[in-house]
Amino acid sequence: MDDNQQNLEIEKIANLMLHDDISFDEQDVAKLEKYKNQIKDDCELDDDGAMKLVYETLLYRKLKNSDSSGVIEKSTDFGAGFS
Repeated sequence: MDDNQQNLEIEKIANLMLHDDISFDEQDVAKLEKYKNQIKDDCELDDDGAMKLVYETLLYRKLKNSDSSGVIEKSTDFGAGFS
Protein backbone atom coordinates (compact mmCIF):
# COMPACT_ATOMS: atom_id res chain seq x y z
CA MET A 1 0.00 0.00 0.00
CA ASP A 2 1.42 3.38 -0.94
CA ASP A 3 1.39 6.45 1.33
CA ASN A 4 -1.57 8.04 -0.42
CA GLN A 5 -3.73 4.94 -0.04
CA GLN A 6 -2.68 4.61 3.60
CA ASN A 7 -3.56 8.24 4.30
CA LEU A 8 -6.97 7.83 2.69
CA GLU A 9 -7.65 4.69 4.75
CA ILE A 10 -6.60 6.44 7.97
CA GLU A 11 -8.95 9.33 7.20
CA LYS A 12 -11.79 6.91 6.42
CA ILE A 13 -11.29 4.93 9.64
CA ALA A 14 -10.90 8.14 11.67
CA ASN A 15 -14.29 9.29 10.38
CA LEU A 16 -15.85 5.92 11.26
CA MET A 17 -14.41 6.13 14.78
CA LEU A 18 -15.70 9.67 15.18
CA HIS A 19 -19.15 8.59 13.99
CA ASP A 20 -19.09 5.66 16.46
CA ASP A 21 -17.94 8.00 19.27
CA ILE A 22 -14.73 6.03 19.88
CA SER A 23 -12.19 7.97 21.95
CA PHE A 24 -8.80 8.63 20.39
CA ASP A 25 -7.35 7.13 23.60
CA GLU A 26 -9.25 3.85 23.19
CA GLN A 27 -7.12 0.79 23.93
CA ASP A 28 -9.76 -1.95 24.23
CA VAL A 29 -8.88 -4.35 21.42
CA ALA A 30 -12.46 -5.68 21.34
CA LYS A 31 -13.77 -2.18 20.56
CA LEU A 32 -11.11 -1.68 17.89
CA GLU A 33 -11.81 -5.04 16.21
CA LYS A 34 -14.40 -3.49 13.88
CA TYR A 35 -11.84 -1.07 12.45
CA LYS A 36 -9.15 -3.73 12.15
CA ASN A 37 -11.55 -5.89 10.12
CA GLN A 38 -12.54 -2.93 7.93
CA ILE A 39 -8.90 -2.20 7.17
CA LYS A 40 -8.24 -5.88 6.42
CA ASP A 41 -11.10 -5.86 3.91
CA ASP A 42 -10.14 -2.53 2.34
CA CYS A 43 -6.38 -3.01 2.14
CA GLU A 44 -5.84 -6.77 2.20
CA LEU A 45 -3.58 -6.57 5.26
CA ASP A 46 -3.00 -9.26 7.86
CA ASP A 47 -4.11 -8.83 11.50
CA ASP A 48 -0.85 -7.21 12.61
CA GLY A 49 -0.70 -4.77 9.71
CA ALA A 50 -4.34 -3.82 10.11
CA MET A 51 -3.98 -3.29 13.86
CA LYS A 52 -0.92 -1.13 13.28
CA LEU A 53 -3.02 1.06 10.99
CA VAL A 54 -5.77 1.24 13.65
CA TYR A 55 -3.23 2.57 16.14
CA GLU A 56 -1.87 5.00 13.56
CA THR A 57 -5.43 6.22 13.08
CA LEU A 58 -5.83 6.76 16.82
CA LEU A 59 -2.57 8.72 16.86
CA TYR A 60 -3.73 10.76 13.86
CA ARG A 61 -6.98 11.61 15.64
CA LYS A 62 -5.13 12.53 18.82
CA LEU A 63 -2.77 14.84 16.95
CA LYS A 64 -5.60 16.36 14.94
CA ASN A 65 -7.54 17.14 18.13
CA SER A 66 -4.58 18.39 20.15
CA ASP A 67 -4.05 21.95 21.25
CA SER A 68 -3.38 24.07 18.17
CA SER A 69 -0.46 25.89 19.82
CA GLY A 70 2.78 25.09 18.10
CA VAL A 71 5.94 23.73 19.67
CA ILE A 72 7.80 26.97 19.06
CA GLU A 73 5.06 28.98 20.78
CA LYS A 74 5.30 26.75 23.86
CA SER A 75 9.05 26.28 23.78
CA THR A 76 9.63 28.51 26.81
CA ASP A 77 7.39 26.23 28.88
CA PHE A 78 10.02 23.54 28.48
CA GLY A 79 13.11 25.73 28.65
CA ALA A 80 13.86 25.31 24.97
CA GLY A 81 14.50 28.72 23.54
CA PHE A 82 14.53 29.20 19.79
CA SER A 83 16.14 32.26 18.31
